[in-house]
Amino acid sequence: MKRPLIAVLNGPNLNMLGLRQPGIYGHATLDDLEQVCIQAAERLDVAIDFRQTNGEGELVSWVQECHGRARGIVINPAAYGHTSVALLDALLAVGLPVVEVHISNIHRRESFRHHYYVSQAAIGVICGLGVRGYAHALQAITDMIEDEDEG
Repeated sequence: MKRPLIAVLNGPNLNMLGLRQPGIYGHATLDDLEQVCIQAAERLDVAIDFRQTNGEGELVSWVQECHGRARGIVINPAAYGHTSVALLDALLAVGLPVVEVHISNIHRRESFRHHYYVSQAAIGVICGLGVRGYAHALQAITDMIEDEDEG
């Protein structure tokens, strides 16, 4: 049986992990983050499509590509989360379960970071757990897929 595909999409500046504000984001790199996701996917018996972009349009296109291809989306929209109605619209349009992830605790940060459009499309938001939050997000999406398949 084919393993369900979960898209793991990452927005701007996540390619700078390990260099950018390690006091906030930690020392893990984007490659380290991808390894966390690969290990979680193997444990959960799902496939992942792990991507990162600094471009809003590209991120929107990737979300749209998930329609009919993926069973769920784990997304760290980064700054686009609180600025991009286009990303929200794309997530709503594909009709897939979405878990939003943030490495830092966005609620302990600047007030402009407290409003996220993307959260309106998410069934859940995980923040402040570092890169390990992605493993929790993959677990949540996998549980939903299993519940859907059983129902």
